[in-house]
Amino acid sequence: MNERLQSLLQSMNTQGWDHVLVTDPKHVYYLTGFASDPHERFLGLLLSSANDPVLIVPALDADAAEAASTVKHIVTHQDTDNPYLLLKHQFQGAAGTLALEKDQLTVSRYEQLQQHVNANRIEDVGAVLRDLRIRKSADEVKIIKHAVRLVEDVLTQGLAQIKIGVSEIEVVAELEYLMKKLGADAPSFATMVLSGPNTALPHGVPGTRRIEAGDLLMFDLGVYAGGYASDITRTFAVGELKPEAVNIYETVLAANLAGIQAVKPGVTYGSIDQAARKVIDDAGYGQAFVHRLGHGLGMDVHEYPSIHGLNQDILQPGAVFTIEPGIYLQGVGGVRIEDDVIVTKDGVEVLTSFPKELTILG
Repeated sequence: MNERLQSLLQSMNTQGWDHVLVTDPKHVYYLTGFASDPHERFLGLLLSSANDPVLIVPALDADAAEAASTVKHIVTHQDTDNPYLLLKHQFQGAAGTLALEKDQLTVSRYEQLQQHVNANRIEDVGAVLRDLRIRKSADEVKIIKHAVRLVEDVLTQGLAQIKIGVSEIEVVAELEYLMKKLGADAPSFATMVLSGPNTALPHGVPGTRRIEAGDLLMFDLGVYAGGYASDITRTFAVGELKPEAVNIYETVLAANLAGIQAVKPGVTYGSIDQAARKVIDDAGYGQAFVHRLGHGLGMDVHEYPSIHGLNQDILQPGAVFTIEPGIYLQGVGGVRIEDDVIVTKDGVEVLTSFPKELTILG
C-alpha cells in the first residue's frame, strides 16, 4: 500500500472512523495512481478499518484501473447497474461511522448513500485530505515545475504574436494552441488576455477588443501537465504608458516581491498577505487591491490554502501557492503580477522565472 493510503488509514483509525469513501476523481488519483474522468458514472475508493481498500470503477475503465492503480481489489459496474447496490455489498454489513468528502458530494449522491448504506454517523474527511495534499512531495514538485516551464514557454512564444490590431480572443486562441503543441494536457483555467480598459477587471472575459498603442496588456494563464497545474500572470505595456499606469506597475511589482520575501516556515498565511498589501496601501492604492494575495496550487489550480489577511494557519515546508497582488483602476487599467512559490525548510523557492520588470511590446 502506498504512503498516502497508509497516512489516510492512520488518520481514519485516529479519528475512530470505520470507513472512508473517496469519490473526487482527483483524490482517487492522488491515493491510487489511477486517473479518470468518470463523467456522471460512479467512481469511488472505499477504505475500511477491517478490510483491504476497494476501488469501484465503471467497467469501461477496468483495464486502465488495473494497469495504474496501487489498489488491486477493483470492482466494476456496467452502465445498467446501480453502483450504490454494489457499494452496499462492499460494506459487508453496517457501515458504522462513515467519512465522506462533504464539499464534493452532491445532494443526489448523498441521498443514494443514505438509502443504500447503513451508516450510524457521517463525518467529513475533507480536512484530512487537505492536510495530506498541502505537503507536496519531491515528485509532485518536479511535476509542478514542469507545468510552470510549459506555461512560460507558451507565454514566451505567444508574445511574438502581439501586434497592434490583434484582438484579445485571437491571442487566447494562439496561447491555447501553443499549450497543446508544447505538450500540456489542457489549460488549468480559462485563459485570460485583457487589454487597455479591460485590465481594470480582475476577472475580465477576453473579447473582440483589439490591442492599441498605450494599452496595458494582461496575461493570466496556466496549464495542466501530469495531473498538476501552473498559474502565472504578467502585465505588459504596448508602447508608451501614462505615468500613473507605470506607477501602479511599479507598486504591484514591489508588493509581489514583498509577499515573496515574507514567505518562510512558521509564519501565518495572513502575514504574507499583509506584507504585500502594506506596500499597496502605503502607495495610496489600497482600495484598488480587491482580492486575496493568492491561493494554493497543485492538482487543482485553486486549492487550500487561501492567502488572505485573516488566515492564521501556519506555513509548512512543501506548501505550493501563488503570490499575485494587483491594482485595478477604472480609466487607467489594471496590473497583476503572479508567481508560483514553494515553502522550503529555510524560506521560499520561486518556481516561476518569467521576467517581471516592465516590458514594452511593439
